[in-house]
Amino acid sequence: MAELIADIAVNIPLKQLFSYRVPESLVAAVKVGMRTDIPFGRRTTIGFILALREGQAEGLKDINGLPDKDILLSAGLIKLLRWAADYYCHPIGQVVRSALPAGLGSDKNTTKILTEQVYTSTDCSAEPKGQKQKEILAYVCANEPVTHSQIAKEFSASQTVLKRLVELGCLTSQQQEKIRDPFLLETLPEDKNLTLTEAQELAIGSVKPTIVNGEFAGFLLHGVTGSGKTEVYLHLVAASLAANKQVLVLVPEISLTPQLVARFRARFEASGSRIAVLHSGLSAGERYDAWREIIRDQVQIVIGARSAVFAPIQNLGLIIVDEEHESSYKQGEGFRYNGRDLALMLGQQHGCPVLLGSATPSFASYYRSEQGMISRLSLDRRVHDGDLPSVEVVDLRGQVLEGEITNELQEAIELALEKDEQVLLLLNRRGFSPFVLCADCGESFHCPNCEITLTYHQYNNQLRCHYCDYANSVPEQCGKCNGANIEPQGAGTEKLEQELNELFPAATIVRMDRDTTTRKGSHKKIITAMMERKIDILVGTQMIAKGHDFPGVSLVGVLGADTVLNFPDFRSGERSFSLFTQVAGRAGRDSGGGRVYIQSYNPEHYALTCAAQQDYHDFYQQELPFRQELGYPPCGFLANLVFAGNNSSQVAAVANELCSYLFTVADGVDVLGPSPCPLAKLRGKTRYQVLLKSTARGKLRNLLTMLESETKNVPKQVTLTIDVDPIDML
Repeated sequence: MAELIADIAVNIPLKQLFSYRVPESLVAAVKVGMRTDIPFGRRTTIGFILALREGQAEGLKDINGLPDKDILLSAGLIKLLRWAADYYCHPIGQVVRSALPAGLGSDKNTTKILTEQVYTSTDCSAEPKGQKQKEILAYVCANEPVTHSQIAKEFSASQTVLKRLVELGCLTSQQQEKIRDPFLLETLPEDKNLTLTEAQELAIGSVKPTIVNGEFAGFLLHGVTGSGKTEVYLHLVAASLAANKQVLVLVPEISLTPQLVARFRARFEASGSRIAVLHSGLSAGERYDAWREIIRDQVQIVIGARSAVFAPIQNLGLIIVDEEHESSYKQGEGFRYNGRDLALMLGQQHGCPVLLGSATPSFASYYRSEQGMISRLSLDRRVHDGDLPSVEVVDLRGQVLEGEITNELQEAIELALEKDEQVLLLLNRRGFSPFVLCADCGESFHCPNCEITLTYHQYNNQLRCHYCDYANSVPEQCGKCNGANIEPQGAGTEKLEQELNELFPAATIVRMDRDTTTRKGSHKKIITAMMERKIDILVGTQMIAKGHDFPGVSLVGVLGADTVLNFPDFRSGERSFSLFTQVAGRAGRDSGGGRVYIQSYNPEHYALTCAAQQDYHDFYQQELPFRQELGYPPCGFLANLVFAGNNSSQVAAVANELCSYLFTVADGVDVLGPSPCPLAKLRGKTRYQVLLKSTARGKLRNLLTMLESETKNVPKQVTLTIDVDPIDML
């Protein structure tokens, strides 16, 4: 007799589903997408039901129970997760776990569902006596059902009065689930009534029919900084909502969400549309509640960082990927997916358009638009029709700097402050100094877990590793020569902030980097202060360059440009052009113009000269031959195999053995390696890598498929990570 069988994903490093029998007592309740308690080996764990089927269940264990009433994985999400697990060569159970909010994929769900009292009126003839009772009863009658928190917000000392109204029979109350709302204490922002430019109307007109018709299409919205890309997003979202469809908006960083969410709330919440946000800056409870609201179809717009691509939206009409060029869309550890690429796949699966927006598109997206694979929409002027900022590349060759700021930039800052204008200064290196050394013998201080020098943080007098978070106090003397001349070398944002305080003591100077934005809401606090003109000079790493609209900024300075430009990666030119163009675009957004100074020892580099002209096409034309000649993406396809373990000899031997196998079966794929990773030791592990490169994606996929059978022979002491379409190969 056929029985019901559940195919279940378990959070373990195996690329398979596990089959369990559904006992008769659970047949009526069980559904695809639910969590389930299952016996697994000698323990009990959590699994996720990805499929139900009828068959012979002989020899299969029974599932133990269903811990939730909710379905947590929609059918569309399961389809995406299974595709992603296959494409990125990652165990399906770990893929499912990565997609879910914290707590839902573990054996013990520590995130609780909150409840509160909800009140409704009755037909009771009893007459309330006090004025407060009458006011609250009238309020409930006019707005029912009403939660206790709503009443408490309107009336003080309401608990005793409510209890008396229930006793009189005027009100009834019951427990109802309470959703944690991250906007609860915020006032609704005011919407901006903006007039569309002709270019904006053309862009909207190109995308809108695909929303209405429910067709997949890829679009690249290439608009210069300040050209009004967000307003295009808002009009297209309105079109999707008018078609009774939902919208997913992806942003690359938490720091971008406050301003974007405020624009969306101002436009859509007043008309009744529910917006949910998903990112790591929220509490676990807030993410848990948002997820359950989305799966229940109670949300029309979802905004979040890369993991929001897994939101269980069931009626997608539009996907927007803002600042699509950002490398942070790529997950760097564990399940190494690319949120932008999964958004395109999600659009194909749901039959809806995907809009990629950027002032500096990723080379891959621009290449696709040149090849006709996606449509490019251009916004080539700022919305106020003002000029783009003037950019000057300051030649550092031959200059002797007393600090980090040249005379030209210092004079420009003084002039901006005199005019009561704001200044942005970018130095893409946090801490006080990148390293310290002994001036007597030249010894530097390295992380014991990683092959990297320790960064000096002056505020707590610590040497810290930015990879494994190892920290130690600065030694009073050198361990090699016992010298006492321990000196910091180079500069980070902390040192730049100190220098600015000395140069401009009357100015309000704030630093924005990972060290100053660890607390919840810290990004928003700094951004709000900038918008309210409470900050004169904002110093920061690349997070200050990403998508912010600061009307008061007239001057931007870029320090340490050569650090980005000379990074040992084939994408260094692309990243440099993008970063410098983006940060330059923060200047003069309100009134047009603005000034930008980029300090460099290599002022003739095409990434700098093209960024100074904000000419993406010229940069593309100069970069493309290099990519074509070497077969680098998007003119080729890569997969990086990283071997890591405690025993360096064993890691090297395993890498060599597997590489020898790949040489014998590779067809149309270059096998490069094995070689030590650029960071040969990371978090205590020795690391080797093998790079696979091919001009044909199919041939690379075939080789990765053949590789799977061989990975079973990799000893447990060595970890093999397969990074498909790698971004960071350190």
